Amino acid sequence: MAGVEQRQNKSGGGKYFFCSGGKKKEVKKETGLGLSFTKDENFGEWYSEVVVNGEMIEYYDISGCYILRPWAISIWEIMQTFFDAEIKKMKVKNCYFPLFVSPGVLQKEKDHIEGFAPEVAWVTKSGESELEVPIAIRPTSETVMYPYYSKWIRGHRDLPLKLNQWCNVVRWEFSNPTPFIRSREFLWQEGHTAFATKEEADTEVLQILELYRCIYEEFLAIPVTKGRKSELETFAGGLYTTSVEAFIPNTGRGIQGATSHCLGQNFAKMFEINFENEKGEKGMVWQNSWAYSTRTIGVMVMVHGDDKGLVLPPKVAALQLIVIPVPYKDADTQGIFDACVATVATLSDAGIRAEADLRDNYSPGWKYSNWEMKGVPLRIEIGPRDLANNQVRAVRRDNGAKTDISRVFLVEQVKGMLDKIQQNLFDVAKQKRDACVEVLKTWEEFVTALGQKKLILAPWCDEEDVEKDVKARTKGDMGAAKSLCTPFEQPELPEGTKCFASGKPAKKWTYWGRSY
Repeated sequence: MAGVEQRQNKSGGGKYFFCSGGKKKEVKKETGLGLSFTKDENFGEWYSEVVVNGEMIEYYDISGCYILRPWAISIWEIMQTFFDAEIKKMKVKNCYFPLFVSPGVLQKEKDHIEGFAPEVAWVTKSGESELEVPIAIRPTSETVMYPYYSKWIRGHRDLPLKLNQWCNVVRWEFSNPTPFIRSREFLWQEGHTAFATKEEADTEVLQILELYRCIYEEFLAIPVTKGRKSELETFAGGLYTTSVEAFIPNTGRGIQGATSHCLGQNFAKMFEINFENEKGEKGMVWQNSWAYSTRTIGVMVMVHGDDKGLVLPPKVAALQLIVIPVPYKDADTQGIFDACVATVATLSDAGIRAEADLRDNYSPGWKYSNWEMKGVPLRIEIGPRDLANNQVRAVRRDNGAKTDISRVFLVEQVKGMLDKIQQNLFDVAKQKRDACVEVLKTWEEFVTALGQKKLILAPWCDEEDVEKDVKARTKGDMGAAKSLCTPFEQPELPEGTKCFASGKPAKKWTYWGRSY
């Protein structure tokens, strides 16, 4: 916006906006901020519009690639700060490996590369010259890192080896690229660890999975299910895969939130990662890999966003609170502006991420819509009456509730409201998710529930051929159904219960549905 500056409030560390030159600007009454699509009527278009209008992304001139704007990166950084500190408590160390992979190394683990082959991007030229050997761009880093694990691990004293890297990866998706959810390049962390025993590896798998649950439930306010993937859905080349699974009620699709894999000894065998134990005996290491990505941000937008735009949980919002002056005609405008700046200073000093929007060429109504679109959890309005009564009006983004707060109790009340918003977002999301869960036992019920966009919990015989058959029988325009995960918290399975799809004896309860 021409003539608009953003300056640092020296007294309190917050920011406020005002027009340069000190001249009165013409107030813009029209907002032009409304969304063209509603979440219920056209979810895909709504989502695309929200992530752009909410200033999360900008579309790039290469399909499937997106510019992540500061509003999105700040969310990523907050989650990164939490997760990085937690894995360091577990003695995981950060590192960085190159982006490029030689074909020989990439193809060493056959099952692994077969799982990724369609998505691998290759560098084939340098300037005008064809490369003698094409170079792959990492889709994931097992094959990049493990030749060096073989070099660094010799004896039991070299174990465990626990490394993590924060980086980008490239997977050349061809099906429906979607910002954050399915893109050709994305940011993630990937942890790669090696242990002397399977027990140590198994323990870490669940420790990491719990951290992923924390990111979703405690930071992003999204309910997830912890569970184990089927053999068919296990990470290529791995022993078993665990995941946290979210669900998008509007589309009736599950979404894999993050994964923690036990790789077993398969990669150790291929890359000769051996060690000598205390008794001088040779053995192979047990390995894990685990990752979460910027997909987390897309899930948050899908779950919490509404027809006004983004709705950000306070814990991850770059800006938790916006202060807006509401000067009426002949009001003490300077006094109101001063109160706004002082309010920001007080809240910033208390550790609340607050700013004031003092731009005088936009009406208060336009500002309300603007910050609602960007999902700021709490808005504070200060007008002449508030100034006279030494109070502010607080408006919640999640439910629109309005409360007058005495400035004497400002910090305490605002902190309490932010906590309530965080909890309410989770509670509402959980209620909507739980309302979509359908527990059933027959194929006919399964087909009906699938058509109703349900998250299906059904007894299953745990046979790969049966899962393939479910996929084949449900294939259509909406995509095939598949197993999402077998939850760790299993309902009772009465003796004699049959598999919903095959009629064979059921071994477990598993979640099924369409997915992203």
